[in-house]
Amino acid sequence: MRPLFPKWFNGLAKFTAIATVGAPALIVGLLLVYARSDPGLRRHIPIAQPIQFDHRHHVADEGIECRYCHQTVEKSAYAGMPPVSLCMNCHSQIWNKSPYLETLRQAYFTGKVIKWKQVHNLSDYVYFNHAIHVNKGVGCETCHGRIDTMAAVYKDKTLTMSWCLDCHRNPGPNLRPREAITQMNYQPDPSQTPEALAQSLLGKYDVHTRVSCSTCHR
Repeated sequence: MRPLFPKWFNGLAKFTAIATVGAPALIVGLLLVYARSDPGLRRHIPIAQPIQFDHRHHVADEGIECRYCHQTVEKSAYAGMPPVSLCMNCHSQIWNKSPYLETLRQAYFTGKVIKWKQVHNLSDYVYFNHAIHVNKGVGCETCHGRIDTMAAVYKDKTLTMSWCLDCHRNPGPNLRPREAITQMNYQPDPSQTPEALAQSLLGKYDVHTRVSCSTCHR
């Protein structure tokens, strides 16, 4: 009796079965790889803001410290954004006729709020408190990168769960004296070894490892 299907159909059936199972697995794998890549994490993508604010000029050239604009970073979960009136402390006198600052002047005189775009945006299910990190000796540069070299701020670190846990398991190497919290390109005291400095700061600021789920997911 002649077979219902030719022999080559066996190979086709095997290929179809493998593709049916393998294709979804491959797609999921590629999506996971993309999610961990720089484009997936949206790293190194400058974020255009309503006003062209150049951190290189304000931080590196003028020496304006982070806390002048982000005033609640030491006492609140949120670092805070500068109100228009704070910007006008300088720009009522400096570049007060620049067309680049027309949006700022309009906001000041009309009482409107400038809607800055958030660069570092954690998921809603993640709890993060700026104050506890800053007061325990974690510098701005550690999480935000070299802000003083950015024309438009971008996300420099991955901010993934594994990245955070690496520090939570071993916080010592990421600590610095509180007086150097906002310092860019921080260099540890050469009179102490990195290990000795880490142990000193761990004790001084009462820093402990934090790896329980409830630390970040509350």
